[in-house]
Amino acid sequence: MTRGHLIFAQNSDVDYVRQAYALALTIKKLNKINSVCLVTNDLVEEKYKPAFDYIIDIPFGDRSTKSIWKIENRWQLIYASPFDETLVYDSDMILLNSNDHYWEILNDQDIAFTEKVKDYRQNQIQDKILRKCFVENNLPNIYFGLHYFKKTTAAFEFYKWLEIITKDYKSYYSKFTPKSTQPFCSMDVSSAIALKLLDNYCCPYNPLNFIHMKKELQGWNKLPSRWHKSMFVNYTSEGTLYLSNILQQGLFHYTEDEFLSDEIITKIENL
Repeated sequence: MTRGHLIFAQNSDVDYVRQAYALALTIKKLNKINSVCLVTNDLVEEKYKPAFDYIIDIPFGDRSTKSIWKIENRWQLIYASPFDETLVYDSDMILLNSNDHYWEILNDQDIAFTEKVKDYRQNQIQDKILRKCFVENNLPNIYFGLHYFKKTTAAFEFYKWLEIITKDYKSYYSKFTPKSTQPFCSMDVSSAIALKLLDNYCCPYNPLNFIHMKKELQGWNKLPSRWHKSMFVNYTSEGTLYLSNILQQGLFHYTEDEFLSDEIITKIENL
């Protein structure tokens, strides 16, 4: 039974492959189970290649040529993964502590999604600001940005529904999210609809979580234009991260591309 980490990265005006490289290095550094697969249709710089055990083309071609966020191909991940069990990550993340313990906890699951996210103070976020679509339409409150799947019939069934919904998201969103309908395709919303259609999702011992740095979720009275420009940020040469002197732990979803500076990349490389 093979286990590994998968990062999907398609460049647009953002170099997501560079982000995937930084995330892969942190996974390699911190985990014993640390095989990493990059799924992309972009050229990968020679410098980046050693960070990945596999570099795999998008299996069924690019379905997102007119998209900015390039999410329309993510239903293909289960077909792309070279592993029997896979942890999937958004590219704009870095790992700060080992998550090897996930494998044994999730071993009896077909598929599991992050259901709880934290702010930088390590408080669990009760998100009713950006999640109106989920709350008002009674959707499972899940996050696609970190999830697990095993190559089972149930997982393939989920991803088949995700393909169908993604390709016709306007119709499905109109039917299943008539309140606070999102005008764009979202992997979180599409996945939640797929789970609702399957009506058999249950993960009672779900350890998946991450620090979610969308500024609207930090409990600030006045929102900064960029969170990483408005607070003390210190990523040390030892690979620890402090925000306003608060130690960050686990998986860190920085959301603002400019956070991953060349200085931080160099420190990650030197770990």
